[in-house]
Amino acid sequence: MTSSLLRGALPERPEARRLILGTLLSAFGQGMTLPFLFIYLTKIRHFTSTEVGLVVGWVGLVSLLFSGPAGTLVDRFGARRVVLPMFVVSALGALSYGWVHHPWQAFGAATMVAAGGAVLFGGQNTMLTSVTSDEERQHVFGLSFAVLNLGIGAGGVVAGFIADVHRPSSFQVLYVVNAVASVLPAIILLTLPHVGHALASRDKVEMAGGYREVFANVGFRRFIAYTLLIMVSGYAQIEVGYPAFASLVSHVTTRVVAWGLAANTLTIVLAQLFVLRWMKGRSRSRGLAVVGLLIAAAWVILGVTPWGRHVSQAIPIAGVVLCATVFACGETLMSPVLPAITNALAVDELRGRYNAMGSMVWGVTGIIGPLTAAPLIGHHLGALWIVLVVCGSLGASLVALSLRKVLTPEQDGRVEIVEAVGV
Repeated sequence: MTSSLLRGALPERPEARRLILGTLLSAFGQGMTLPFLFIYLTKIRHFTSTEVGLVVGWVGLVSLLFSGPAGTLVDRFGARRVVLPMFVVSALGALSYGWVHHPWQAFGAATMVAAGGAVLFGGQNTMLTSVTSDEERQHVFGLSFAVLNLGIGAGGVVAGFIADVHRPSSFQVLYVVNAVASVLPAIILLTLPHVGHALASRDKVEMAGGYREVFANVGFRRFIAYTLLIMVSGYAQIEVGYPAFASLVSHVTTRVVAWGLAANTLTIVLAQLFVLRWMKGRSRSRGLAVVGLLIAAAWVILGVTPWGRHVSQAIPIAGVVLCATVFACGETLMSPVLPAITNALAVDELRGRYNAMGSMVWGVTGIIGPLTAAPLIGHHLGALWIVLVVCGSLGASLVALSLRKVLTPEQDGRVEIVEAVGV
């Protein structure tokens, strides 16, 4: 059963398979360092928590600033010319982290990593779109997301055996591995000389209208409204709000939070291919509405865990892990659908800009997340935070239902259903 699902989800073209392999390799490197950044900067380099928070927030701001121009460059010159040097920039940023000693150096490393990531996000999605058919695109994006999580999870497990707060050099090893892994996708891309070139002529790109034309698309505006809501209420909170509420309000140990994040990753890797098969031919907008319901349910589960302590300590432990698991179910639905709708709405002349908008949303929510969760939970307003993220997730579901009205059956992924009933 699993093997047949895997065969059905693998891209038809070898170029797409190689690009996904690059995603796996770079994700492994990210996983080596991503879970340990806070520990490394506070325990090894002796930064304050505030300084580390500012570095993390700076990543979101830099991503926001670089995403828009990156989309324009991708449309004008092709993704290949834009992303290849940024793989190197991202690798240099990762390597620099291993030798920072002052906050300004960490900001410099973060700038390179964030700038590279902002450009690569949209550029790689544009290239992946160019080597996949409309019919398989949703499956390929879902597979790419599962591979991304698999790589990050595997990297984190391996890094756990290497990292040692009593040996600063052990963390430097992690950042060296991350840097090497960051350039491997570039080497793979160099073996694909026909991938990543401009999708439209320079004249057509100039006449297309730029971001003004992108925002004139009613369906895309509503889609971006959904994405902002679900990201602010979901992804932007899972990295800060989830561990903060679990530890400060539910009073579980950091080990339990780690169990929850491990369950999240495992659920994504195991469930993604089944979800891809289930979503085939079904309405993407309704799938996004279900995502909002699942994420709202995850936050409700987390919100009731503090009261469970009065019955048994096992209840908040189970609730924290279950929250991350239910959240992962929402992620498996959302990950293939967001880029699929983006590229269904896009035209070749502006495809880079459409995909860059996804990176811009990540930048915005990367700033909003820490600024909302930390102050509320830190000032004993955890219940209010739960109410806000639940309402935001449910609001996103309502926007998703309204999105169906402004999408064609093809854009909404309902082509097979429509053909089946002869409409």
